[in-house]
Amino acid sequence: MESVVKSLFRYWLLASLIPCAASAESYVVGVEKAEFEPYFTVDQQGSYRGFSRDLLDLFARDAGIELTYKPVEPANLLDELLTGRVDLKYPDSPYWAKDLKAGRNLSYSGDIVAFIDGVMVAPSRLGKNIQLLKRLAVVKGWTPEQYREAIGSGHITRVDNGSLRELIRGTLKQQADGAYYNVEVAIHYLNYRSSSPNALVFDPSLPYSRGTYQLSTLKHPQLVERFNRFLGEHRQEVEALKSKYRVEENISSEFLGMEQWKVDFIKRQRAKEQAAKNG
Repeated sequence: MESVVKSLFRYWLLASLIPCAASAESYVVGVEKAEFEPYFTVDQQGSYRGFSRDLLDLFARDAGIELTYKPVEPANLLDELLTGRVDLKYPDSPYWAKDLKAGRNLSYSGDIVAFIDGVMVAPSRLGKNIQLLKRLAVVKGWTPEQYREAIGSGHITRVDNGSLRELIRGTLKQQADGAYYNVEVAIHYLNYRSSSPNALVFDPSLPYSRGTYQLSTLKHPQLVERFNRFLGEHRQEVEALKSKYRVEENISSEFLGMEQWKVDFIKRQRAKEQAAKNG
């Protein structure tokens, strides 16, 4: 009799768990199908990973929801959101594609991570006058707003490239005086995906754009509110992820425009000093 009772209890326990799993909230996050490390990337198997994936997974676990990721070509991602084929879009900003978003009541999260789009130059050109910037390498599809007028007037010649790899290689071969791109992504590529680490550095004396990446939705504003609370309540975990992926390291005011090896040297020295104090 006791064995029968135990079997019935196990059956009841298993059955009670099934409705909970079935009723779990599930959302689709539209993400950019691009190599944009250290912020995010989509590997050859189509898996989304990087800082953004870890952060959103952490939120999903905390909120008790399921998030699936749908990589989409960046040019098509907004349409996926506006037509309801995805529930959330990342990254996004209320300043992007304002004309296409007109009349649509999108909700945005708070700031997730900062970025700078600026000009990478050879160390020997760092701090040179903007008048010496005659050729600016840009990836097709990117619009360097700070240089639109100078390009339009012919003072600066835009040198288009098909990828970040072409952008970096062309600039190193002096086919351009500087390369305009996301600073952290360009530095990451140079240091971890090329044979020329530290060959280009960000020049903060030239015009650049600073902003933040946010999460957006058309249909689920309450979910974005939950995400905002998560960001506030788990600030330490979020900062730890930023440190792990080094997503803001080269654009902090302290290290702005500094070569990566110098940043690493300073951090090692500080770590030694701290260890000596604690020892």
